Amino acid sequence: MTPRGLAGPLRWLAGLAVVYLAAPLVALVIRFASTSQRGFHQAGLYSALWVSLSAATISLALITVVGLPLAFVLARSTSRLSRVVGVLVQIPLALPPLMSGIVLIYLVGPYTFLGRLFDRQLTNSRTGVVLAMTFVAAPFLVVAARAAFESIDQSLLDVAETLGHGEVSRFVRVAIPVAAPGIRAGMVLAWLRAFGEYGAVVVLAYNPTSLPIYTYNQFSGAGLSTTLAPTALALAAATVVVAVSRLHWRRRAPRLPSVEPRAPASVAARPVRFEVDHHLGAFHLRLTSSRAVRHLAVLGPSGAGKSALLRSLAGLYGPESARLWCGEDALGDVPVVRRGVGYVAQGFSLFPHLTVWQQLNFAPAASAEVARYWLHRLGLDGLESHLPAQLSGGQRQRVALGQVLCAGPVLLLLDEPFSALDVPVRQDLRRLVRELQRETGLSTVLVTHDPEEAGFLSEDVLVVSAGAALQAGTSREVFAHPASPEVARLLGIANLLPARVRAGAIECDGVRIVADVAALEGADVSWSVRPERVTLAASDAVAPARHTALAGAILDVAYVGVASDYLVGIGPSTTLLVRSADATEWSVGDTCAVLIRADDVSLWPRVELAAAT
Repeated sequence: MTPRGLAGPLRWLAGLAVVYLAAPLVALVIRFASTSQRGFHQAGLYSALWVSLSAATISLALITVVGLPLAFVLARSTSRLSRVVGVLVQIPLALPPLMSGIVLIYLVGPYTFLGRLFDRQLTNSRTGVVLAMTFVAAPFLVVAARAAFESIDQSLLDVAETLGHGEVSRFVRVAIPVAAPGIRAGMVLAWLRAFGEYGAVVVLAYNPTSLPIYTYNQFSGAGLSTTLAPTALALAAATVVVAVSRLHWRRRAPRLPSVEPRAPASVAARPVRFEVDHHLGAFHLRLTSSRAVRHLAVLGPSGAGKSALLRSLAGLYGPESARLWCGEDALGDVPVVRRGVGYVAQGFSLFPHLTVWQQLNFAPAASAEVARYWLHRLGLDGLESHLPAQLSGGQRQRVALGQVLCAGPVLLLLDEPFSALDVPVRQDLRRLVRELQRETGLSTVLVTHDPEEAGFLSEDVLVVSAGAALQAGTSREVFAHPASPEVARLLGIANLLPARVRAGAIECDGVRIVADVAALEGADVSWSVRPERVTLAASDAVAPARHTALAGAILDVAYVGVASDYLVGIGPSTTLLVRSADATEWSVGDTCAVLIRADDVSLWPRVELAAAT
């Protein structure tokens, strides 16, 4: 069956490429089968094959040892020096191989400093063959590995660092396994390029004879027939190497130790406070939480700097970006790997090559007994041998939490941990995190754009926008009294409307509403009332003290679970959203009285609304 989307000219062009690449090989096979003079008994054939095989393998080992770290550094660095080095690495690709050999002569030739230092043994020796092969083949691995390393999600390396792994450990245990497919492709290309190298080798080390040099000598001295054997052997070697590189080894499930679960040691309450001042290009993140609290929610829109705040607190931008206190301990100058801050990055940042059990035991401070406890506590029993790709979204988020908890942190940073989950799973995990907050005693800093989530998992809320704080306080204070229309919008407060203060009340679209107007007489204001604080009553209802009764008409009805949302018209062009769990059912077209208590009305001078927009 033709793959979807591969039709017409694409198939013809692909077929043309296959014909062009396969036709010479078919011609070789026909020639090989039609003659008995293939050259397998020519002197020096197998020694030349061994020289090429051994030198290419040694060259690949050298390229891998020094090339992978170079590729990783180039992939993670944006400095001008790294860009210059990136260009230098690719220069051997542009040089004709013969010229590559000449360039090497100037460095390791018999009369250079290095040549004399090594007693002129760097040329016309197996060492010379390896040096020539390494120079021309190294870019293939470095370029491929760099591209593979660049594709790694930075949050994987960040999580590994916060779990206690140093730079070398992150490189070996995270970067290389995750980038393995690209690295493997680069290694194959490098080996094949080294194995087939002629020009640089013939200049730098004519002896011992490699297989390409042997083949050319046979062609120029004895004719085409004796080149069949070395060509066939080269094709066979290349085929074996490519075939081995494409093998997918079956993963053996890790052996799980038979240990009894052990609950982690209880943690004394360590309230958190911080001061962050950090520039990200033109973006300036400047936030302070001066009141020490155990559970803080940072609420703001996308681009407000929420994730950057957590990275600053984790130390991932360096010690100068943030000052952080947990209890009486100042953590701002403590290295990330020893800070003891658990970081749950956005988007289920699990290591794709590790099973659930390996994820839980990844931190150096983790223990099998505690991992077994969290495996059960988080509802992950039976999933120990599963990879992240085999888990649901909710399961992956539980593993991410368990991975951090197994490290024994003193502070938990949660970066929108439930944003990618469906509603039932999100609610279950919210309750789970709230239970963990009570059970573990851990302080938490949660960033989110969901007001309900912020209120459910915090005792204090910090509302932010464009890198700056708009309001801070207890959850009850912030939700009950937003400091500005912008804060009200971010808190999800509906019914944000314009009005003017006259005679101790607000006038909005021809209706008067009793409110605490204070010193705003005559001012243009924005006002709001929460949908759940508005009451619908019969049209002839009498307003209680400090209430306003407005004549309304039901324009729309939406049933949202245990409550109903009503869109009620209260003026020629003004509507209010009312949420009610009352048993009374209203229908579109019904008339009613809309009761609003003065204490439930929030007011802001209109200038603040203009500034916010």
